[in-house]
Amino acid sequence: MYEIGDYVVSANEGVCKVTDIVTMAMPGRRDGKKCYVIVPEGQKGGKLYIPVDSDKHQVRPIMTREEVDQLLDEMVMIEETWIESDKMREQIYKEAIFSCDPRRLVSILRTMYLRGNKRAAEGKKVTTVDERYFRIAEKNLHSEMAFVLEITTDEVMELVKKKYEQAGMI
Repeated sequence: MYEIGDYVVSANEGVCKVTDIVTMAMPGRRDGKKCYVIVPEGQKGGKLYIPVDSDKHQVRPIMTREEVDQLLDEMVMIEETWIESDKMREQIYKEAIFSCDPRRLVSILRTMYLRGNKRAAEGKKVTTVDERYFRIAEKNLHSEMAFVLEITTDEVMELVKKKYEQAGMI
């Protein structure tokens, strides 16, 4: 269970701060439902109520600096998730984002990057699905890393780029 003041990562909102834990009355229930009140980082006035026992809204602890450093070191070894079927690929993208697992996000980002390069070489555009999920995965992952490292998302992108260049991957 999280405490007031903890930072968490929400699959839908990215980095959030737990500002309160409340019990909300629910229709058809005598007792209330315990909820985290979370505020997305960098947003004024927005707050979400997430049931403590929710299966529909994934929340996890924010990575530590050591975990971010380890992820940066390991990301060149994380394999892409290559799936030919458009429907299946979109489902895998959704599951990866919902999981809030940074390694799964890296995997789908690598997949989309390589897929985009392949399509460009074939004279094709990036698909709308790839583009949409790439933006979501990149925003979630890079904003968390930036928050933890206390740098900008642009600086995170430069760190990531350097890691791939050092590995001879770009």
